[in-house]
Amino acid sequence: MQPSEAARRTGGNRHAGPPARRAALLAALLLSLVGCTRSGEPKPEPGPPRHPLTGQVVSVDPARKVAVVHHEKIEGVMPEMTMEFAISGGDAAVLKPGQRIRADVIPSDTGDWRLERIWPDERADAAAIAAQADALRQDTLIRGRSAYREVGEAMPDFALYDQTGAVVQSTRFRGKRIMLNFIYTRCPVATMCPASTAKMMQVQKAAREAGVKNLELVSITLDPDYDTPGVLREYASIRGIDTSNFSFLTGPERAIKDLLTQFGVIADFKDNLVNHTLATLLIDEHGRIVHRADGSAWDPRDFVAKLTR
Repeated sequence: MQPSEAARRTGGNRHAGPPARRAALLAALLLSLVGCTRSGEPKPEPGPPRHPLTGQVVSVDPARKVAVVHHEKIEGVMPEMTMEFAISGGDAAVLKPGQRIRADVIPSDTGDWRLERIWPDERADAAAIAAQADALRQDTLIRGRSAYREVGEAMPDFALYDQTGAVVQSTRFRGKRIMLNFIYTRCPVATMCPASTAKMMQVQKAAREAGVKNLELVSITLDPDYDTPGVLREYASIRGIDTSNFSFLTGPERAIKDLLTQFGVIADFKDNLVNHTLATLLIDEHGRIVHRADGSAWDPRDFVAKLTR
C-alpha cells in the first residue's frame, strides 16, 4: 500500500505531513511483520570447519561441478597450491577461468574438498562496490529519520553484484522503468518471497505481451551472507526465470541494510529466524518512486496497467 493508504488504515490523518506518514507506514508494516526460518527446520548443529580462501580460478567443469583454483596459503590447513574443489551448479555457471575469488573451503576426509560462499574478488569491482556502499551509508546517516523514501522521491544510488557476478550500478537502470523488491532464496513461506518472485515473473510475461519495452525487474536479497551470485544464479535457473531483464542482486551487508532502511523494508535476523516485511516498488525512467505495494497480496495486473498507461 502507499503511505497515505497505510495512514488511513491505521487511523492516521490523510493530510498529515511526511513524518506522520512515515510513522503510520511503519506501524502498518510492523503489524504485517512475518517470521520465517531460513531453513524451515530447527537450527542445525555446527558443521565441518570453514576456512577462508582467496585465489584465482584456473578452470571450471560445469558438468562435474568442479573448479580448479590456484589459491593462496590457507593458514593451518595447506600451503599455496593448485587443486580441484567441488562447487555448486550455480557457482559452476558463474565462475570463469582467470577470475579472482574469495570463498569458504570445507575440508573433507575423502579428499573432495568443497568451496561455498564464493564471491568475486577482483580489486576494481570490490573497490567500486565498497565506495558506493560508503556513499550510501553517508546518505542514510545524513537523511536520519527521513531516510525512508516515499512515493515521489528518487531511489538511492547503489552498486551490487548480480547473479552472474557482474557489478551493477543503479545508474544502469536510468531510462528504464523498474520493478524492485527484496527476497531471499532460503525463504520457506509460500506466501512471502516465493509468492513475490512468482508475481514478478507474471508481470514480466504480461508486460512483454503488452509490448512494454523498457522494463527491468530487480530483486535484492535480504540475506547477503548466504545469497552469493552463484546461489542467486541457481535460484533463477531452478525457477526457469528469464534473466534478460530480471536481475538478482547481492553485496555487502551494510549496503543491503541501508537499502532496506531507505526503501522502508524491515528485516530482523536472529539465529535462523527471519522477521521481515515485503514491498514491491515501481520506479520511473527518471529514478523516481511512483508506486509501492506492501505485502505479497498485490495483483500483477495493477503493475502491468501502470506500465501500459
